[in-house]
Amino acid sequence: MRAVESSLRRLQTDHIDLYHIHRPDPDTDIEETLSALTDLVRSGKVRTIGTSTFPAAEIVEAQWVAERRGLERFRTEQPPYSIVNRIIEREVLPVTQRYGMGTLVWSPLAQGLLTGRIRKGLPNRTHRSESMPVHFDHDGKLAVVEQLVELADQAGLRMTHLAMAFAVSHPGVTSAIIGPRTMDQLDDLLAGAEVTLGDDLLDQIDKIAPPGTEAGPNNVAYTPPAVLDPSLRRRPTAERSAA
Repeated sequence: MRAVESSLRRLQTDHIDLYHIHRPDPDTDIEETLSALTDLVRSGKVRTIGTSTFPAAEIVEAQWVAERRGLERFRTEQPPYSIVNRIIEREVLPVTQRYGMGTLVWSPLAQGLLTGRIRKGLPNRTHRSESMPVHFDHDGKLAVVEQLVELADQAGLRMTHLAMAFAVSHPGVTSAIIGPRTMDQLDDLLAGAEVTLGDDLLDQIDKIAPPGTEAGPNNVAYTPPAVLDPSLRRRPTAERSAA
């Protein structure tokens, strides 16, 4: 509630059109979260609500809780999605399509990896690569980038236009969020807004980066407690025997 009030003051407005929950909170029951968000909607301060980087199972749970408790339901999901990070094609996108949710994907350029400026064997120094070296120096990802650079050249496209057009070609994707840092970057992205990819080109991308897979680790994606906390996936030592 305090965060919304602060946002309204900073934005100098009386409502927020779309309010996203930034990653799940494993310590808070989803019913409590939806109840608070419902109060915000019914008070007129928020018009609709969404999630960000929620696993498919938690999206489904939230939809069920909203229906059973008469609460506002999440209308959108905001996951990472790019040619090198296609994991949401397995479950998240089918689930959001099933529930009629809008999907606003972020990082379609993979934090700059798909701009064509970061190449295998070259010094890759950017404001992002300094803080996430595993993401930018991963051999699997760089191998995909090299093939995509060649594919984009053959198609007569800029790498940025190829990557953005790919992200919005999926029927479950509503929009792709861009993050230009300079006017030149913005102009480039806007120039590719009308680029569309044919089936032949999408088939070639599928061969380079197969559907539903990740070319390498995505350090900025949500990692659930079941993966982060070893105690959640290990029985007490005395109970580990199969006998």
